[in-house]
Amino acid sequence: MSAVPVKETLESLVRGHTLSVDHARGFFEQLLQGTLDPTQIAAALAVIATRSPTTDEILGAAQAMRAHVTPVPIDREQLAQQGVALLDTCGTGGTAKTFNVSTLAALVAASAAPTKVAVAKHGNRSRTGRGSAEVLKGLGVNVDATPQVQARCLREARVCFCFAIHHHPAMRHAGPVRAALGFPTVFNVLGPLTNPAGAGCQLVGVYDEALRPRVAGALAGLRCHSAWVMRSEDGLDELSINAPTRVTTVTRTAEGANLAELVVEPRSIGIRPAPMDDLAASDVGDAVRIARALLLGEGGPKRDMLVLNAGAALLVAGAVGSLEEGRQLADRALSSGAALRTLDALVRISNEPAM
Repeated sequence: MSAVPVKETLESLVRGHTLSVDHARGFFEQLLQGTLDPTQIAAALAVIATRSPTTDEILGAAQAMRAHVTPVPIDREQLAQQGVALLDTCGTGGTAKTFNVSTLAALVAASAAPTKVAVAKHGNRSRTGRGSAEVLKGLGVNVDATPQVQARCLREARVCFCFAIHHHPAMRHAGPVRAALGFPTVFNVLGPLTNPAGAGCQLVGVYDEALRPRVAGALAGLRCHSAWVMRSEDGLDELSINAPTRVTTVTRTAEGANLAELVVEPRSIGIRPAPMDDLAASDVGDAVRIARALLLGEGGPKRDMLVLNAGAALLVAGAVGSLEEGRQLADRALSSGAALRTLDALVRISNEPAM
């Protein structure tokens, strides 16, 4: 299908119409090729943001963005033959900021089941200055490692960090506009859907409840193997220890993708609530300190939050049969020092020269 002229696309959006998968893919392909001017990009992103993107718009845009990704050269078929699921815990961001739950959950999940799970953690800097890139750098990880080094990290440490700015060079055409707009756009949703290693299992938090089933639908259209798309009732894009978290699950079978709804109620599984201040990091230095303390075995509500989310990641990856089993396995990875050893391996390998 040839791309619809951009002026027709903008007029359609302004009139209140949504874009089909093909129409969205064509528009975002033009954007990523650099053929649109900033005003056109800003207009489209702003109009879509006023009503939240549809499943078709998310799917079409993700297809376009995937076509421009710089991949991690990992043999996914070989991993699958070894019984290893490739997982990502990247979320959309844009919610109340806790400590770096998804980043640490990636390390814990990789360490808890290294024969069953490898984690390609996709991430970026944050407007708060304490996103996954900043915290992992503070922990000693080379966040600028080449894709070849990232692949080696996956093979040997079972975890790597895919810094979004290096894997999505075509995003330079949208970057200045996104920064100028200053609010979440469809591109915040696309990050979790464009993993550079092609992760087929995903734990995805979203900043808007309306996006939860839509992102799940897009993942189904992208032939995701297994996913949880979640948002807690207290506004987090993580599984919360303080409130129920609503989840749309995606499971692929021989017949196609199945979507289902579930609610994770922390109190029903014995998790005690805690003040939100007890889950927050004040700045990047505090976030790094919290990460080190947890990996060294510190207890408390932050650990409860971490093992809950790491347990869900293990469940999504098929390494365990229940959330409770996942929580227990994640907790043992922290207590045994396995999670800290995984971080040490990631630091060492990511800082070695490419072979």
